[in-house]
Amino acid sequence: MSWTRTLSRTGVLAAGVAVGVVTEPPKRKLSIYPEPEPEIVVVDTPSVLETQIGVARRAVTGVAQDVHGQVHGAVSKWIGIEQAVEHRVKSLIAPDEPLTPGLLYVGVASLTGSILARNRSIFSRVLLPPTLLFFSLKYFLPKTTQNVEDYAGSLEEKHFPVLAQKHAIAIAHSHMAWDRLRDSTASGRDKFQEGLGSAVHRVQELTGLKVEEALGRGTAAASKVAEKVEGALQHVSDAAPKAPQPSEVAKGKTE
Repeated sequence: MSWTRTLSRTGVLAAGVAVGVVTEPPKRKLSIYPEPEPEIVVVDTPSVLETQIGVARRAVTGVAQDVHGQVHGAVSKWIGIEQAVEHRVKSLIAPDEPLTPGLLYVGVASLTGSILARNRSIFSRVLLPPTLLFFSLKYFLPKTTQNVEDYAGSLEEKHFPVLAQKHAIAIAHSHMAWDRLRDSTASGRDKFQEGLGSAVHRVQELTGLKVEEALGRGTAAASKVAEKVEGALQHVSDAAPKAPQPSEVAKGKTE
């Protein structure tokens, strides 16, 4: 019995030694060369304050860039408007009409109307200066005034076609009334001259005085003055804007 126990203890001890030998890790063989030093990497980690400052700086930079872009766009747009206005004004001014004396004469005529209507009624003070301004523009700057009126008419037809049609009809009626007034004035003058001539002839027959010869010079001078006045009125009437026919306005509106 004793030898059996001794054998079992010996077997257990041998098994334990074998397991210990198997489970022990193998040792690393040392190198004969010197080992390289490990590389040290320093990582820059910003603090919370630095992170907030960076976010604020980027936000301010973005806002500044947006404001700069908007300002630059507004300046470019304003420059474009100035160039368009300059081009439009140059296209309206007639090249053969100097503005320096013409505008001076127009201003003097307008101020004269204001001075003449200063002690008049409110109706005269309101109508006389713009009337003189209009006729002075027609007389001193006829081509430039016609260009401005044509441009204003094109804008009116483009944006307010109904108003443009009514305006054209009113201008047509005013021209018709002006023509009738001029014809009636001419016929009345002719009748007056005929009646005056027959009366002078009768007086000369009854008295024997050479009244007709004496009045001949005055009549010739009066006729010359009347011709000059009629020529001036004709010039103003020709310088006035020709009204388009209502049918033309309606045709343009349809197109």
